[in-house]
Amino acid sequence: CASDGDLDQYQGAEYDVIFLDEATQLREEWIKKITACLRGVNDFPKRIYYTCNPGGVSHGYFKRLFIDRRYEDGEDPDDYVFIQSLVTDNKVLMARQPDYIKQLNALPPKLREAWLYGRWDIYEGQFFEDFRTEPDAQKCHEAGISVEEARERGLWTNVIAPLDLNAGNRRGWQIYRSYDFGYAKPFSCAWWAIDYDGTLYRILELYGCTGTPNEGTKWTPDQQFGEIARIEREHPWLRGKRIMGVADPAIWDASRGDSIADTAAKYGLYFDPGDHERIAGWMQCHYRLQFDEQGRSRCYIFNNCKGFIRTIPLMMYDEHKVEDLDTSLEDHIADEWRYMCMARPITPIRPVEQKVYLNDPLNQFTKRR
Repeated sequence: CASDGDLDQYQGAEYDVIFLDEATQLREEWIKKITACLRGVNDFPKRIYYTCNPGGVSHGYFKRLFIDRRYEDGEDPDDYVFIQSLVTDNKVLMARQPDYIKQLNALPPKLREAWLYGRWDIYEGQFFEDFRTEPDAQKCHEAGISVEEARERGLWTNVIAPLDLNAGNRRGWQIYRSYDFGYAKPFSCAWWAIDYDGTLYRILELYGCTGTPNEGTKWTPDQQFGEIARIEREHPWLRGKRIMGVADPAIWDASRGDSIADTAAKYGLYFDPGDHERIAGWMQCHYRLQFDEQGRSRCYIFNNCKGFIRTIPLMMYDEHKVEDLDTSLEDHIADEWRYMCMARPITPIRPVEQKVYLNDPLNQFTKRR
């Protein structure tokens, strides 16, 4: 990594370059700030090289750009190239340390898959490792269907294309609204449809983020609820529907005057206090993500809900409260989802795997302090 002054001395070089090693250990906002330092008035190409392993606080950011190749406004796909290099490609290391492969094979299964085989779809420390944005290829193979067919049928994936909620018996599905307040940090409001089997569908969301991760729009409660009310008046999936609400119990705090819930009521928006029990709530989220033997889930996310799809894979375990989520991360959508799941609790299809943590002296899979 080079500072502004360091970059200036390379103006006569063939390239202006920044190298970041172990890049997934750096936060996304740090990486973007460093990227902004790569500049110059010459015509030399500006390049950034990242070396990293799966895992770490920016795992989801790199996976989105280089593995999934899902791009946001302002991002050019031609700017991103992924070159996978497995340990077996390092001929010098293999010649000098042939037992290294044995060491990697002795790692816990998930860590072995990440470090030995370069798997980016799972890693130690990821809180919602059961959330799938794409169908599981192995499950599709076992079922004798293609990944594309599984995606169309909503099998072995939690993310699907939007359904027409005004078609057929979907018109009778119950609609919920879940909400988590934020100002300097993002607020999150989502709308859910519940079918006759109790399956949750996240159909719409309003996420108060500036575009910079974990930075709020600083909308006042009046601005937030005014926009929420407008959406419910105008959106064809919501217009004229009776909508149940659930929210963070903190919005009923009236110690400094009118509560946030009082402001919502001025706009005709009403909520029940969400169950704030964290561990039980997270387990309900895990239960919802499970798949039955046919590959069906009890929680689907419409692919227009970009905030959920971006932030949920970034959640990691708290290194001090081993069954809880790290609250220093961008967890606002996760909290709002948890209130929704606790409002409609279910039993698991099968037991949720107990987490087993490896000795991690270099903090490769836990956040640095």
